[in-house]
Formats: sequence, C-alpha cells, structure tokens
Amino acid sequence: MEFLWFALIGICAGWLAGQFTKGSGFGLVGDLVVGVIGALLGGFAFRLLGIVAYGLLGQLIVATIGAMLLLALLRAVRRQ
Repeated sequence: MEFLWFALIGICAGWLAGQFTKGSGFGLVGDLVVGVIGALLGGFAFRLLGIVAYGLLGQLIVATIGAMLLLALLRAVRRQ
C-alpha cells in the first residue's frame, strides 16, 4: 500500500513539476515518470539536509521539488 501512495505522490509531483517548469518538456508521460524518480531524489536530498516532511502535503512538496530539480537537470543535459 505504501508503494501505491508513493507512486501516486510521484505522479502528482511530476505533473506539478511539469507545470512549474514550462518549456521543452518530455510530455505528460515523461514528466510523470520523472516525477516518480524525482520523488526518490527529493526524499534523499531532504534527508541529507536533515529536513523531514510530515503528512501528505509535505511529501508532495518534497517530491515536487525533487522532480523539478531532476527536470532541470535532464533539460540541461538534453540541450548539450
């Protein structure tokens, strides 16, 4: 059940990150996949910084920030 919530939060975060970082995107499905991977990245980065997110909203914020970072990184690599 936890995996299902993680996937749903990641998908929502990917969609939000795609909306916040307009430009040449990866399409809806690509942004959703990046959102799930970005949720992992965001959780890892926030844990390294000692920041803990509580509740569904906190997890969504962390996942969205991670997805935005990953989208920015992928777009920078894609341009080169």
